[in-house]
Amino acid sequence: MTYVSRFWVRSSVMLAGAASFLILGTGAASAHVKWFCAFDVAGQPRGLEQVLCTDFELLTGLALVCLMFGCLTEGTPLGTAILNALDRVTAAVRNNSVLIVRAVVGFFLVSLWNLGGIILTPELKTDATWIPWLQLAMAAALLWKRTLPFTAAGIVFLFGFAVWNYGVFHLADYPVFLGVAAFLALTAFDRTLFGQRPIDVVRIAAAITLMWASVEKWAYPHWTDPLIAAKPGMTMGASPELFMQAAGVIEFTLAFALIWTPLVRRASAIILTAVFISAIFEFGKIDAIGHSGIIAVLVAIAADDARVPATRRDVVLAPVYYASALMLFLGVYYFAHSALYGERYGIGAGIGGLPVI
Repeated sequence: MTYVSRFWVRSSVMLAGAASFLILGTGAASAHVKWFCAFDVAGQPRGLEQVLCTDFELLTGLALVCLMFGCLTEGTPLGTAILNALDRVTAAVRNNSVLIVRAVVGFFLVSLWNLGGIILTPELKTDATWIPWLQLAMAAALLWKRTLPFTAAGIVFLFGFAVWNYGVFHLADYPVFLGVAAFLALTAFDRTLFGQRPIDVVRIAAAITLMWASVEKWAYPHWTDPLIAAKPGMTMGASPELFMQAAGVIEFTLAFALIWTPLVRRASAIILTAVFISAIFEFGKIDAIGHSGIIAVLVAIAADDARVPATRRDVVLAPVYYASALMLFLGVYYFAHSALYGERYGIGAGIGGLPVI
């Protein structure tokens, strides 16, 4: 066996081991903390000077190495072989991806109807008795292609209703719902959105959702304290603070990977699917219902066989775009929070608790 061959074999084994660690080590952290613990969206987040510490820099550096490794693999015979294997294994899912998403979204909506008093996600409560029946009607509309726009419009309406009751900052956690609505509507009309296929639109929405959620892990790590106290083994021996930093970095990196090259995004979708499913075993029915929609979307992304030839430019630009996305989401999160809730703490609009002068 040549040196190059041995390198790829060892690298593949190391990557498989890393993926196993991701699934085992962060599955519990992927449970949406707002569904199981007390939280205060308007509460003062941890300052950026605390978030951007040495451990955070080391973790993001390691994440970049993994991302670039995936990009380097993409243009090799090994990368092509992996994509070909994925195409064969996921052929049945790919041919039925729209049906799978419709079925799972239908399950999600029927579950909400059964639970009652919920607007789209478990922590968004409502006393409006008509909402469960609207959700049941939306589920029924998924049975026919022609009525998919009704379900899509219902999702957008409920999202807007939730924004009205809970605020835009809270609903910034859930743009994936708008992505699912767009997916259903575009599928019904056999259209694209500015050249983006339905699966591309919902993929981008899922990536934005998970990148925003990862910032929340850094800004409010204490929200997860009750979960860690109840399940101390989930930290795998790390301190709670380091564990939440790592969980956030992993989630952000995998989310960013969803908008990158074909092999990278499909591998990311597979890992994220495994992580979300593993969290269900820890947290049960509520987690299964709440994450069912995004799991279906991730399965469809993993099966998507669209390819764009990988180039060296993808490898070079990966850290640039990753760092830009990281700064963008951190900046928008902290600036928006300060602008909306800064007066509660006697400060003006700023970032990380620092007033704008």
